[in-house]
Formats: sequence, structure tokens, C-alpha cells
Amino acid sequence: MRIHLTQVFVDDQAKALRFYTEVLGFLTKEDEPIGAARWLTVVSPEDPDGPELLLEPSGHPAVGPYKEALVQDGIPAASFAVQDVGAEYERLRALGVRFTQDPLEMGPVTTAVLDDTCGNLIQIVHRRA
Repeated sequence: MRIHLTQVFVDDQAKALRFYTEVLGFLTKEDEPIGAARWLTVVSPEDPDGPELLLEPSGHPAVGPYKEALVQDGIPAASFAVQDVGAEYERLRALGVRFTQDPLEMGPVTTAVLDDTCGNLIQIVHRRA
């Protein structure tokens, strides 16, 4: 068994696609209209056949309170691995990304948390071997 698909709920799919591709660097995998929304997934350029991230519309009534509670408590909706948290932090800040947690070393793990502009906090992480 392996992870095939996971999701983040986004306030605006077009805005999310721009952020996740143009800023974070993911690639669009699928973009199919389904009613008023789209089946919209992105993948890592390092693993284009790997797990997909669905940019899911936040339309369900339970999603708003759920996302607000996570953000209020500082809990990331997703976590993405990077090779160098400090370098990625600087690259993203130069692109105007707002961080809610600067790089923080915790034993063998370094993390930082950013605002994806679509209602979520996203963690970037590197685990040293």
C-alpha cells in the first residue's frame, strides 16, 4: 500500500494552482472540470508519478470551521519535504510568501511554516540522516 492522493482545501482553485505551481514549484498533474469546480492535482517535479495533491474546493460547510481552527492553533494542513529549509525559506520569502514560523531546528528535524494564501498553513521540513 502507498499514498496515492491527499488533499488540501483551498478557497480559490485558480489562485491555489498559481501558488502551488508558480511559487512552490509543483507541476499540474490533472485539471478536469467537474461541475462548478475542477479535479485539480499537482505533483512534485522530483516524482511526477508519485503522490498527487488535490486542490479541493472549500465548499463543504464543515471545511471553513476546520480550516479556521487549524490556522488559529498554528497547525499545518500539509507538510512538504525539502533539501534545505533555510534556503527554501529565503527563496519563498523573496517571492513574497508569508511565514508564520521561521526555520526551527528540533533535533534531527528543521521546519518552517508558511501561509499558502488559500486558507492553509503549510510546513516545509528536512530530516537529517
